[in-house]
Amino acid sequence: MPRTSRSFDFRKPVAYDDAAKRRFHGRARSQLRQLAAALRLAVGSYDLRSNWGGIAVSGEVILHSDRLYVQASQPVMGHDTGILFRVCKGRKDYIGGPNNFASLDLLNRPEDLAARIRERCDA
Repeated sequence: MPRTSRSFDFRKPVAYDDAAKRRFHGRARSQLRQLAAALRLAVGSYDLRSNWGGIAVSGEVILHSDRLYVQASQPVMGHDTGILFRVCKGRKDYIGGPNNFASLDLLNRPEDLAARIRERCDA
């Protein structure tokens, strides 16, 4: 699916820019809500939270259900690893199964991201 005019540039650096960080977190939360819908997670069956981190980092936006943990950030390792996802055993499980990674660009394509998560995590 091609990018639409509503696409957000999740790759644009937000460290040291409070307004950009606020936009990153707001859009990532919105896209993770759409991901939850694409994964058919019922409202209330998952938590959506932000960890702002310090000034020098993007922080993380997290979707955490009873069986799935998804985190979006701008990691130092590059944008192609900006989405971390793994299976988990409850919303208090912060370790979970093996880490899987995807490009931040997939936040703009929640259906594609959901398909990748289902493929790798049997979610």
